[in-house]
Amino acid sequence: MSTLMEDDIKRWTAKHKTALVLDIIQGKTTVSEASRAFDLNPCEVQQWVDEGKRGMENALRTKPLEVKEQYEKQLRELQEAYSEAMLELRARKKLASLLGNEDEK
Repeated sequence: MSTLMEDDIKRWTAKHKTALVLDIIQGKTTVSEASRAFDLNPCEVQQWVDEGKRGMENALRTKPLEVKEQYEKQLRELQEAYSEAMLELRARKKLASLLGNEDEK
């Protein structure tokens, strides 16, 4: 692992997370290995890697999105997904009630 990484990290600062994410991206270690070595949740480490990749992608854009714009975009996407799920749920309930009524006749 990176020389910046200490074995006994008490607080995971942005600098520590960045060093670990870079090690993972560069293939020096894996999410599993890092999780075991530093007693971290693998899902949390994977989330750091994903956020780091998104941050790099945004930084390399011609017109980088501001953090607020990123959150607003993510919120819109989540709201759309929620709306679709609710429509599907309502349709299933309506279908179930219609099928239930036909069986009673």
